[in-house]
Amino acid sequence: MSFSSLGLSDPILRALDEKGYSTPFPIQIKAIPAVLSGKDVMAAAQTGTGKTAGFVLPLLQRLASGSKVKANHIRALILAPTRELAVQIADSVASYGKHLSLKSSVVYGGVKINPQMMKLRGGLDVLVATPGRLLDLFSKNAVKFSQVDTLVLDEADRMLDLGFIDDIRKILALLPKKRQNLLFSATFSSDIRKLTDNLLKNPVQIEVNPRNSAAKSVKQWIYEVDKNRKSALLSHLVRNKGWEQVLVFTRTKNGADRLVRKLAGDGISAAAIHGDKSQAKRTRTLADFKTNKIRVLVATDIAARGIDIIELPHVINFDLPKVPEDYVHRIGRTGRAGSEGEGISLVSADEVKLLSGIETLIRQLLVREVETGFVPTHQVPLTRLLKARPKKPKKQKKPKLTQEQKQGGKQKSGSNKPRRGSKSRGAEKSKRNPRVRGKQRRDSGTVSANKRLSRKNKGK
Repeated sequence: MSFSSLGLSDPILRALDEKGYSTPFPIQIKAIPAVLSGKDVMAAAQTGTGKTAGFVLPLLQRLASGSKVKANHIRALILAPTRELAVQIADSVASYGKHLSLKSSVVYGGVKINPQMMKLRGGLDVLVATPGRLLDLFSKNAVKFSQVDTLVLDEADRMLDLGFIDDIRKILALLPKKRQNLLFSATFSSDIRKLTDNLLKNPVQIEVNPRNSAAKSVKQWIYEVDKNRKSALLSHLVRNKGWEQVLVFTRTKNGADRLVRKLAGDGISAAAIHGDKSQAKRTRTLADFKTNKIRVLVATDIAARGIDIIELPHVINFDLPKVPEDYVHRIGRTGRAGSEGEGISLVSADEVKLLSGIETLIRQLLVREVETGFVPTHQVPLTRLLKARPKKPKKQKKPKLTQEQKQGGKQKSGSNKPRRGSKSRGAEKSKRNPRVRGKQRRDSGTVSANKRLSRKNKGK
């Protein structure tokens, strides 16, 4: 099947041909006709399998035949969780739409807002944005939403992980109710599905690969190693295996900076990319990595979203992620667009629970290796695939009582409470003991009367 058979226009086909793309990926084959039809779409596909083109291509075609955009207005809004991913999407919009008379731009935090406000003055057909900066622009009356007829949420799972749900709800409340909604993600958690219940209307559901799985073109395995020898093992592997372009994931920013210093001390060119770095420095570092000026790029999960290198050969998990789904996103940086790649994890004994969670998610036990000279003192315990347990729904909290309700409740409870020795307590006892041995049970009044009569008779 070719792109021309999907109903795309000549200007878009020409742009695809110039980029050397002739055959669509499975996600594109299913998503492009659905988006062109104007229906809501909920699509899941592994990272690196063409999700971005799956919504950008049909979106551009629909916008090409629409009305002219007004000043400070936008016609299509694409939300992304990170600056890097937003820039990547914006580049795709510009390259695929180069032969169309459409205006597009990207906005994100960490840079001056005035240049972004200037770009919005003439209106934009497509705006790619991170949620926080978009709300900042709206608060300054720099962007208006009345012309928005398409909303795209890309990497929606990551937006929820990063705590953007409140910002997303605010943005949804500002948009016209009548619009097309497209949700694309590498993984679909239960939280994502809750979001879609209110967002999407009878969506076309597309899932071209097993949920939360890694691409088949990525070879995955782990090296067992003691925690304090991970840095030395990484340096050893890079030098002795001849790795020239390696993306390494750490759990923290400080960990990334420490690892860069260690690698530099071993004579390996390396740089870190994370949230504490300025946008200009992150962009420059990423460009150096793509052009092989830097051999090892050390990144945190948030910063790595949007790193798109077609033939990136190696992804290393220096630390296993705490969230199993992040593992899928990490190794999704390699094996993109059908190319082969390697996803390697350095695992110490204290990470066995994290390893088990990842293996249960991807339904696969990872092959284990031990490098000569790095035999661990503390071996990683064997793991097995566990049954995925559905999350229990949270119990709703009882509403807090007012002071009057509390006082009323105390009086009520006090009036109902039987006093010690009262008849009601005796009645309760009688209910609990309906049968009595011997003679029929008599009430307390009869018993006391008989006692008084017996005393009189004795006195006579």
